[in-house]
Amino acid sequence: MTYNAPNLIASNPQSFIIKIWVEDSLDDVGGKTWRGHITHVPSGERRYFDRLDEVLSFITPHLEALGVVIDKRRRLLNWLKRWRSGRSSGRRNE
Repeated sequence: MTYNAPNLIASNPQSFIIKIWVEDSLDDVGGKTWRGHITHVPSGERRYFDRLDEVLSFITPHLEALGVVIDKRRRLLNWLKRWRSGRSSGRRNE
């Protein structure tokens, strides 16, 4: 990541709350699955997740609105990873 407007970022801080917990898995006897959600404090927007890359996907638009430039190659690789994961789990990600 590179910063195009450090003064804008400093004058408009963003806060996020991330909560993570462990649940008993229905797939495996005695298995555990972790889950979580992230909340953008200023807007109250919340997203539930079960993969850490979803946290970055949630935060990225808020950072870009502040002028942070996200490496396009990295974003493409993250998108491909999510797409492949969605196909293998039977669900499609955006």
